[in-house]
Amino acid sequence: MQLTEKLTSRTAKVGVIGLGYVGLPLTMEMAEAGFTVVGIDADPRKVKEINEGRSYIPDVPTEVLAKHVSEGRLSATTDSAVLAEVDAISICVPTPLSKTKDPDVSYILAAVGSIKEHLHSGQLIVLESTTYPGTTDELIRAELESDKLKVGRDFYLAFSPERIDPGNQTHGTRNTPKVVGGITSRCTELAVALYSQFIDQVVPVSSSRTAEMVKLLENTFRSVNIALVNELASMCDVLGVDAYEVIDAAATKPFGFLPFYPGPGLGGHCIPIDPHYLAWKLKAHDFTARFIGLAAEVNQQMPQLVVEKVTAGLNHHGRSVKGSRILALGVAYKKDVSDMRESPALSVIKLLEDRGGRVSYHDPYVPEIVLESGSMAGVPLTEENLRLADCAVILTDHTDFDISWITSCSRLVVDTRNATRGLDGRFGERILKLGAPDPFANPLPLAESA
Repeated sequence: MQLTEKLTSRTAKVGVIGLGYVGLPLTMEMAEAGFTVVGIDADPRKVKEINEGRSYIPDVPTEVLAKHVSEGRLSATTDSAVLAEVDAISICVPTPLSKTKDPDVSYILAAVGSIKEHLHSGQLIVLESTTYPGTTDELIRAELESDKLKVGRDFYLAFSPERIDPGNQTHGTRNTPKVVGGITSRCTELAVALYSQFIDQVVPVSSSRTAEMVKLLENTFRSVNIALVNELASMCDVLGVDAYEVIDAAATKPFGFLPFYPGPGLGGHCIPIDPHYLAWKLKAHDFTARFIGLAAEVNQQMPQLVVEKVTAGLNHHGRSVKGSRILALGVAYKKDVSDMRESPALSVIKLLEDRGGRVSYHDPYVPEIVLESGSMAGVPLTEENLRLADCAVILTDHTDFDISWITSCSRLVVDTRNATRGLDGRFGERILKLGAPDPFANPLPLAESA
């Protein structure tokens, strides 16, 4: 049976390398569509959980995973030898940055090395991990192609960027359009045939480089616009204007404006990282990505701005950061998830500790965090702990947080997410909000008339 027929009849066996926030939801959709799927991951704990029918990803319900495992459509292993038996492979491994902000493609190379050992004629390989333009063509193709196996003739290679948004209840793997670009037109055709079986809309583009660039544009767009509103927050602090009121009013314009909101910094597996992949690639072409560098600079300053807010609030109440009890509320990088990757909350906590603050934290999704100073266990969110704290800092606006109750029990609240909106009138000088005038600060004086 030809590969096209296997894919369209959903009789193909598919392998997914990497079973994290991207790979596991992908296997679910494949299995739901009727494919037999085997997941490959280096972590034996993940493999054990899947084979026993338990999900470790909030977006993947355990009961759905367990059903696919019990019916034989899904299994997991640490042994890459199973790749010899599959017709198509999706690579969903991490692509972090090194300490020097250079791309770390070691996970991709390890996955490709495993594929190379078991590559056979008629296989489709799709990279989903975010990377710089040219990775699929220059790196993976060079590793896999040989005198006997040529891309576009014997095996097929494409790039399709993941667009997972953890915790998003509206847009998931199936109903988020999927961009696909192959090394050859036949590669693109086969990748489209695979993904169109379980994705509502597949968007083919002219090449793998184009598809790689699409992902980087998406997240650079977000990084730059978040930097813009983060700088707006700093401006509004100086000018005595509420940035959130400004943004909400601007958002009433029905064209030409898209609202973004300030926060304590960037976090997650994409936005703080992906633009650097593009900037790194462009250096080889003597091109400086100025917007990317400037956006990163602005966003990286936000934890310091949060600490300055905490300092100002404590000073107003006759205390210094040193020796004060500070309770951080939320340490995940976004609401209602447990993902800690690149979370700005960790930077805020470190800066406060460096100034002598006695910092504790509560996050319903994160029982323990690891800092340079060691591990820290979360504390219960109780009235006693709130009243003992000299300052509570809202760093992640989890839905579970009763913000009104938290504010009523706290001496001072520094809000980095506009979670206390509507409470200012009730609690007066108790609330300091990032991007809004301090309730005890004097506005800028009016200019004298000439």
